[in-house]
Amino acid sequence: MKIGIVGLPNVGKSTLFNSITQAGAECANYPFCTIEPNVGVVAVPDERVEKLAEIYNPQKVTNAIVEFVDIAGLVRGASKGEGLGNKFLSHIREVDSILEVVRCFDNSNIVHVDGSVDPIRDIETINLELIFADLETIEKRLERAKKLLKGDKKYQFEIDTLEKVKEVLNSGKCARTISYTDEEKEVLKESFLLTLKPVLYVANISENELGKENSNENVLKVQEYARNEKAEVIPLCVKIEEELSILEKDEKKEMLNVLGLKESGLDKLIKASYRLLGLISFLTAGEPEVRAWTIKNGTKAPEAAGKIHSDIERGFIKAEVISFDDLMKSGGSMVQAKEKGLVRSEGKDYVMKDGDIVLFRFNV
Repeated sequence: MKIGIVGLPNVGKSTLFNSITQAGAECANYPFCTIEPNVGVVAVPDERVEKLAEIYNPQKVTNAIVEFVDIAGLVRGASKGEGLGNKFLSHIREVDSILEVVRCFDNSNIVHVDGSVDPIRDIETINLELIFADLETIEKRLERAKKLLKGDKKYQFEIDTLEKVKEVLNSGKCARTISYTDEEKEVLKESFLLTLKPVLYVANISENELGKENSNENVLKVQEYARNEKAEVIPLCVKIEEELSILEKDEKKEMLNVLGLKESGLDKLIKASYRLLGLISFLTAGEPEVRAWTIKNGTKAPEAAGKIHSDIERGFIKAEVISFDDLMKSGGSMVQAKEKGLVRSEGKDYVMKDGDIVLFRFNV
């Protein structure tokens, strides 16, 4: 799953990406990590994985991962080819969701591209370029559908759906701000609309404002704006995150204690990004490896098994499942958990839950 980082110049976008890349160095064994210099692969922080590793002492520990893409080149007029224009837009089309860095701090030494700090103006600058690009996409598709309608009336529903989106875009709002039926979602899937992608806002604050986010007027403005989009806002100090990202685990913990923080903003951001995409993790545990596997919320057991190997999905018989919490209630002992009847046998229709620890039985 890819998340694209966007933002205007001098808002902290590149610094955040550098922090993500440094924090993700432990994941360098993933082959796609080095495809492009602007891709960072980061482990999803998961205390459950750490706890299982303590219990099983495995040869290998593998966290779930999120892939971040640094998307450069946004200026006004990008939708018309200004700056990196089409390249910028094509990069956004390739990601699953957008992480937008918004400047919420004042610093006379860091010049804002528009001369002053105004996070809502910055958000709307980016949104407007994406809206213009989507309108162009919708117009082309409408033209095609109207031609096909003459020979096949089934295209009327497609036209109605596209017109619905066009009306929203023409009002200056993103396509994601309204709801759609399952049938409409199916129609829009082929359009790859930029403003339909889920968004997460990072409100970049100064070091002095850590722990005082609720009194920062700019952060409050972004939070109010995000509520209308059903989006999440993560306030963090990008400069501090960069410093934290190069520290060893113990040093990092010490610095967080000094700052009065339970976890780094980057950890919060990665977890929020995971939620944004509607993802959950199931776990496998044993002496060879403890691992978190990424699946979409609502995935059934055989499909989850296929994440491990296609043969396991093909020959699926059953899944032996226990929740992480139930295992911990049994002192981390699978033997005790079985004696208490906490290990369940689930079939093909079982919908996986976040934190399920699973052993798949199969035959091929």
